[in-house]
Amino acid sequence: MAATGSLRSSLSLLTKSLRSDSLASSQRSALQLESLRNFATAPGQKEKKVKLPLALFGASGNYASALYIAAVKANALEKIESELLDLVQASKRASMFAQFTKDLSVPTETRVKAITEICAQAKFSDLTRNFLVILAENGRLRHIDLITKRFLELTMAHKGEVKVIVTTVMPLPPQEEKDLKETLQEILGQGKKVKIEQKIDPSILGGLVVEFGQKVFDMSIQTRAKQMERFLREPVNLGIL
Repeated sequence: MAATGSLRSSLSLLTKSLRSDSLASSQRSALQLESLRNFATAPGQKEKKVKLPLALFGASGNYASALYIAAVKANALEKIESELLDLVQASKRASMFAQFTKDLSVPTETRVKAITEICAQAKFSDLTRNFLVILAENGRLRHIDLITKRFLELTMAHKGEVKVIVTTVMPLPPQEEKDLKETLQEILGQGKKVKIEQKIDPSILGGLVVEFGQKVFDMSIQTRAKQMERFLREPVNLGIL
């Protein structure tokens, strides 16, 4: 019984300790993101109010939103977007770097030093460097791909762009892509710019699947075949014959 009581006491202390560390880490992260948001505001200068074009949630959304605000204040939205995309593409080509970003056993100091050197070699802006250092300090470099995607959602909304994912069995011919883009432009209305991203998926057999926002228009042969199969499997009501 004494041993059980001691174990429970130890577990209780461990739980409190972990919660305390988690809270401290969360508070540190919040302070870092607030500092990042104010990065482009010089001392004594009136802070520029920035409205997010899109509400993002979750940790990745918080990081992306903080970077967006800082980038807008610094008038460096396109530059930051370009630098993040360059880093993501480079990480896909360099397996060692991708593994490094995902390995949480690497000491924080090592992660920070490595990412600082990479930023210097790539001649990234101070804002991008500071942002990546924050990710390295908080063990979030492994989420850089997702955070970049969320950041792009904000920049696209800022520019009035709507990403439309078109899935086909083979690339659309230029004229068909142009016709589809014009049709989508009519649907979305003025003030929106259609940005088509093509995906190839032989499993849909033919036709196409169009996705944008929360809408999905599935006009694939695969889906039609499944609908036909369900129809044929339905029992026939002989009473109406």
